[in-house]
Amino acid sequence: MYTPDIYKNENQEEIEKFLQENSFGILINQTNGKLWATHIPLELAINREGKAILEGHISKENLQWNGFLESNEVLAVFSGPHSYISSSWYDHENVPTWNYIAVHVYGKLKIIEGQAVIESLKKLVNKYEQKYENPTRIEDLSEKTMLQARGIVAFEIEIDEIQATRKMSQNRDSKNYQNIISELEKNNTADSLATANEMKKCPM
Repeated sequence: MYTPDIYKNENQEEIEKFLQENSFGILINQTNGKLWATHIPLELAINREGKAILEGHISKENLQWNGFLESNEVLAVFSGPHSYISSSWYDHENVPTWNYIAVHVYGKLKIIEGQAVIESLKKLVNKYEQKYENPTRIEDLSEKTMLQARGIVAFEIEIDEIQATRKMSQNRDSKNYQNIISELEKNNTADSLATANEMKKCPM
């Protein structure tokens, strides 16, 4: 994706943390000669060879998986906090803009089968269930319920390239930067507050 140098994030630790915290992404490929996209959780992991991968699955009724058999090249898109930035918040004339965080992951997809599918489902469910008082565990589900696993196509995406953008008004001076944070907080929406919090992590 196009990212001016000032907004590029090449901090691997930050990118990994972002992917772990914002794992609900968009998987994009070509299927039957057209672009196809599905919104699904894609979990960052390390495979047996020590390579970074994304793990996920889609329904067999989703025709996107037919494209996996045609080409293994895929793109996964992840979005984080974002918010409109009004130019009325500056002490000079300028145009409005948008602050946001986004990560694009390019890689090669491999369909997995058998016990590897169950292990992938266990990791996914355990990640999100662990905070609950009575968490659901794949191991505790009945054989009848687990038959539903036959209706999915599970996969791993071996990561070839990551492009990360963190556009948080880095091009503004300290005075305007702080004013943007203040105005975002005044808006008091989930998006504006999340964006303000991200800006506070890297004060000018």
